Amino acid sequence: MTDSFTIGSIEAFCYRYPLATPVVTSFGKMLDRPAVFVRVIDEDGVAGWGEAWSNFPAPGAEHRARLVNEVLAPGLVGRRFEGPAQAFEALTKGTEVLALQCGEPGPFAQAISGIDLALWDLSARRQRLPLWRLLGGQSSRIKVYASGINPGGAAQTAEAALKRGHRALKLKVGFGAETDLANLASLRAVVGEGALAADANQGWSVEQALEMLPRLAGFDLRWLEEPIRADRPREEWRRLRASATMPIAAGENISSVRGFEEVLAEDVLGVVQPDIAKWGGLSTCAGLARDILKSGKTFCPHYLGGGIGLLASAHLLAGIGNDGWLEVDANDNPLRDQFCGPVAKVRDGTVSLTEEPGLGIAPDPSAIARYRSL
Repeated sequence: MTDSFTIGSIEAFCYRYPLATPVVTSFGKMLDRPAVFVRVIDEDGVAGWGEAWSNFPAPGAEHRARLVNEVLAPGLVGRRFEGPAQAFEALTKGTEVLALQCGEPGPFAQAISGIDLALWDLSARRQRLPLWRLLGGQSSRIKVYASGINPGGAAQTAEAALKRGHRALKLKVGFGAETDLANLASLRAVVGEGALAADANQGWSVEQALEMLPRLAGFDLRWLEEPIRADRPREEWRRLRASATMPIAAGENISSVRGFEEVLAEDVLGVVQPDIAKWGGLSTCAGLARDILKSGKTFCPHYLGGGIGLLASAHLLAGIGNDGWLEVDANDNPLRDQFCGPVAKVRDGTVSLTEEPGLGIAPDPSAIARYRSL
């Protein structure tokens, strides 16, 4: 089979898993874990799976699923494309005015990303290659870190992650200096000399961040993520970089080629973290990841969602042969565990992808049918 295909059907499925313990960030909390999975089937019956980012706002997942099913899919079904990138371009260009008209460039970008990931899975399956090899990778093994560690019960969550095979952790901060510093101290104690990062989720002003930097210096942080809002002037980011003893990380809330070009051209971010299910899919972010490496920065794909997007992020990391880390949420989520394949098997801080075509899994929606919301 070639890389060209005709799309037979596209369908998005929306799920919600209720949480016993909410996932907390500096800007809000998640009472359940949503997931929007996208299935594309071509005229030959080959299926590919993707996922659209849908964490916020609370009712946003169903909206993105309906965007796929009612707005985007009708414009693609029956059309022939020479590869996923051509379909991505057609979708993006074809909906630009509509996204502006309704003031929703984010939801459109996320829904398009979900379709794009499914098309890459489909394309790799048609070519009988694992996706990481199609993207140019030479090794299936990548490093991972445990993310989403809440301020409450941080040490217990971290210890459980280490028992599952993790060797690197990332703590959520931005809940007051006393809480943040106590949690960092407890995590540094349990992880020892392993990697420890902190994520403020845009929670500080530049003045607050500058005040915190000296207090964070003793924890040997691998990086400090989004200490200030992603849209703050570059001068504020440069001020932080000049005072920081650890690398600064960001990227999940950059949603344009120009935005990434800007941060890659300056010496501010040491770690760059695009989210393939939030903006750009693989059609944009595969090339972006290579540009990140060429700029001398570390590429660490951002991800906090269901299993299909996580697995696709793993394939991208392996595909570009990078020395960065894959983000793996430490919280309970069957929508992740049922569909993330080998990423669920962490060994000494790493996971190894398979040689199976595409993403390497055949998702079974019936396994999570009780969580379906749309």
